[in-house]
Amino acid sequence: MNGQNPQYSGAYWFTNDLPCFGSLGEVPPVAEEEDFIYRRRPAHGTAEVICYHPDHGQTFADLIREEAVQIVGLWTERYRVLGLRKEVNHVLIFENKGALVGTSNPHPHCQIYASSMVYGFIEREVRSSKRYLEDHSELLGQAIVQRETAGPRVIAENADFLACVPWFARYAYEVLILPKAPTASLNDLDAARQSNLATLMVEVAICYDNLWRMPMPYVMAIHQAPTDGQDYHYYPFHIEYHPPLRKPDTMKYLAGPEIGGGSMTNESDPDAKAAELKAVSNLSYRH
Repeated sequence: MNGQNPQYSGAYWFTNDLPCFGSLGEVPPVAEEEDFIYRRRPAHGTAEVICYHPDHGQTFADLIREEAVQIVGLWTERYRVLGLRKEVNHVLIFENKGALVGTSNPHPHCQIYASSMVYGFIEREVRSSKRYLEDHSELLGQAIVQRETAGPRVIAENADFLACVPWFARYAYEVLILPKAPTASLNDLDAARQSNLATLMVEVAICYDNLWRMPMPYVMAIHQAPTDGQDYHYYPFHIEYHPPLRKPDTMKYLAGPEIGGGSMTNESDPDAKAAELKAVSNLSYRH
């Protein structure tokens, strides 16, 4: 809307034309009179888009390792740069893949919301991981890795990361990528770990597409520590994939228990779904 992007040969980021946040000075001040229940506050920050590839027919599953590594490196750079901004307390990086999860543009891309807000899931993970460390003298993320490593739900792994359908999966084919060493954010990854993360992310994307020989829709979110200057060494960095499909033609709908009761129900066995994903080829059916 604000012009045309230049020709690019690899991963490319730009500021969203319709950001959901405004920079300092752009957002009108909130009135001092504040209702204790109906509270409000301004949300400062910015929103960015990262295009994965100049070929808009390429999804993450189609990327070669070097292209995926470039994307992970760019995510790390944007997390670091945006997190240094005075008004930014958290950097959320996510991908909505497919029309079923509301994607408005079909080309492969992700989004970055960097703002004064710390999203609810991150706040709860901060609290729970800090409490777990205080109560058990070990990191929550590492405790989960130990349990998943000992179980049957790991679908792929390398020296630095594992991918699993977690014991506590809310969706049938939910997958988490977990670091094997303590990690709070992308900023903690050196070049070798960035490369291994990128490789495993491609492998997970291929597994998804190969499951039913179709592009699998999902929401991917990178969970990482806030950037408000506090110490979050205990935060459990991880990546979550939430596919909305239970079968090729059946959605997982949020119904009475989820919307009315506030608790997710998973009608499937995570062990069985992990076995299905583990059984597919790691070479894309499209190639």
